[in-house]
Amino acid sequence: MLIGVISDTHGLLRPEAVEALRGVEHILHAGDVGDITVLEKLREIAPVTAIRGNVDISGECAELPATDVVELGGQLFYLVHSAHDMDISPWAAGVAMVVSGHSHKASVDVREGVVFFNPGSAGPRRFSLPVTVGFVTVEEGVEASVKELVVK
Repeated sequence: MLIGVISDTHGLLRPEAVEALRGVEHILHAGDVGDITVLEKLREIAPVTAIRGNVDISGECAELPATDVVELGGQLFYLVHSAHDMDISPWAAGVAMVVSGHSHKASVDVREGVVFFNPGSAGPRRFSLPVTVGFVTVEEGVEASVKELVVK
């Protein structure tokens, strides 16, 4: 199973992100959606599980859950905008991957068997950080990768 992972769009869904995500079977959005139309456009590609971030304080984005857990390909994924705000123990809950955003910095880290994945930011460029989306392959486990987008 191939899962697309995106975060910190801040109301901007770049065409390069849409193109990169084509062909995934599910999309995880780790918050700071910024505009509900971002999720509507992503749903044209694949089913979406999304949470709110710290900028999602009004409108329909504010109604998104702060955290969520979804099972995909037989693996549990826990979504939280900032990994510092986890309200569960991913180890006790049997979570395979914690998906977060907030920092705009892409990272993949394994801690005691749980993958912590931040796909970086696909929205407006922040500082000199690259614009990125992520992918998770689910086979016998989970494997995360980041793709830097060439944006105009």
